[in-house]
Amino acid sequence: MKIRLSKSSESLYLIELGGNLDLKSSTMLKDYVIKMIKTPMETFIINLKDVASINSAGIGALIYVFSTLRKLNCTLILLAPDGPVLEALEVSRLRNYFTVVPNLKDAMQITNNK
Repeated sequence: MKIRLSKSSESLYLIELGGNLDLKSSTMLKDYVIKMIKTPMETFIINLKDVASINSAGIGALIYVFSTLRKLNCTLILLAPDGPVLEALEVSRLRNYFTVVPNLKDAMQITNNK
């Protein structure tokens, strides 16, 4: 799993994920986000476009990140999940739990309307 901060501004982080979101990488994601929230932020966008697969630990990590950010009045947007990742969100009935958008333009529009 690769985790990379690809964009940041005063109110936004865009995190790029790649590979498989499984038990090991979900721990890495949670640790990464915990380090990032030391700086006050309004929006986290997690790009899932390059995530090939996700299991229950990965879903759990996304729920953990979402609930942690919500406590800080920070928005989480999941960007471009498709294939097995989108299917996992739909099967687990979490597709509507998260803010899920197909592209960065839509994510930025949500961010700008806050």
